[in-house]
Amino acid sequence: MIEWAPRDEALSVVVLGAHPDDIEIGCGGTLLQLADRPGTTVHGLVLTGMGERLDEAHSALPRFFAGATVDVAGFRDGRLPASWDAVKQAMEDTAARVSADLVLAPRPDDAHQDHRLVGRLAPTVWRDATVLHYEIPKWDGDLSAPSVFVGLSREAARQKVALLNESFPSQKVHDWWDDEMFLGLMRLRGMECRRPYAEAFHTAKIALDLGGGS
Repeated sequence: MIEWAPRDEALSVVVLGAHPDDIEIGCGGTLLQLADRPGTTVHGLVLTGMGERLDEAHSALPRFFAGATVDVAGFRDGRLPASWDAVKQAMEDTAARVSADLVLAPRPDDAHQDHRLVGRLAPTVWRDATVLHYEIPKWDGDLSAPSVFVGLSREAARQKVALLNESFPSQKVHDWWDDEMFLGLMRLRGMECRRPYAEAFHTAKIALDLGGGS
């Protein structure tokens, strides 16, 4: 396996979510891992969220990465494609304020229209950053073979699930919100990369600097 960035290298990370729980479901374990990287910063942009969901969006991310900052744009849930121009502008405004080495976003082929729009726009806004697209399990059954894995310990996987339950009480009423589902997907991805657990990502392009050239 190739290590993308030296473990002691500080990173500026931007995380994008269409909905208040997308980031934490898709890459909460990765954020827990990044918390051990000195000097690393995390900034989140959540495109929807009102009322209780707005409060959850603001409070969740710092639980996974202490010191993380979050902006919530407040667009209508389920209607992001109708606000294409404004969504693109919100992302460009974030890019103008926050430099990024790494951007974590939903998959551009996600079955949910809100996820899909954010995933498709991310590489057009952050053209010089590494963009990894996280996966969100759902009843649509849209999961596919990933190309990038972040290994997680058993402790980190269980910490992620505990923090999800703590951070998003509004979602625990749904039949899809289930500890075994979250842990099961992470265990499957862990098996695929020979780790106890893992989160998986898709990417269209990664540039590796291996030295010896310009």
